[in-house]
Amino acid sequence: MSSLRSLRFALAAATVLVASAFATPAFASVTAPVSGVEYTTLAAPQAVPAGKKVEVIEFFMYHCPHCNALEPQLEAWVKKQGDNIVLKRVHLPSTGANDPEAHLYLTLDAMGKAQEMQAKVFHAVHVERIRLNTDEAIIAWVSKNGIDRAKFVDAWNSFGVQTKLKRLGATVTAYKIDFAPAIVIDGKYMTAPSLVAASDKSRDEQQLFRSTLQVADFLVAKAAKSK
Repeated sequence: MSSLRSLRFALAAATVLVASAFATPAFASVTAPVSGVEYTTLAAPQAVPAGKKVEVIEFFMYHCPHCNALEPQLEAWVKKQGDNIVLKRVHLPSTGANDPEAHLYLTLDAMGKAQEMQAKVFHAVHVERIRLNTDEAIIAWVSKNGIDRAKFVDAWNSFGVQTKLKRLGATVTAYKIDFAPAIVIDGKYMTAPSLVAASDKSRDEQQLFRSTLQVADFLVAKAAKSK
């Protein structure tokens, strides 16, 4: 699944590279994003926590190069949003129900270490070229990167983490998302660089990410109005 979707993203990115540049990068300030173009409206909205904050879910994969490239801008965007949003992440189980990378993320999250380790995992996979695709490789890596091995293994094997891992497939099915990166706003709207690429004719991937997050700005504001 991941290779197919990565190919689709690459094809979309290739289209962007050969197209002419947009006259202005801040396209969201000129024309409001359109459902079915820069974002989609979920056919079956998902429940979100009560309160004033808008839920934002990033669907990602550690081995996805586009997720890695998006990460710095996404982090800055989250800080800019501040108390307007609550960020959650869902690691797509690209290799099946027991996907090691998804298991890694859920374990780090259960330990309260996910945010702290996010950049480190991306760096290991995309810069150091460490393949974190087996249980043994993951446990060996975290043990060398500041996490107590015994505590990690306990969390890895815990009922809570195992249950969440088994439920990932149902989550993906509910949101109907099988590619990454993708951003879901308040259980209602989804945007992604691969969608925005059709409208933003920028020659640069980082500009494409900026445009995507401008769409996310629009959707957060739209969702906030309904709360």
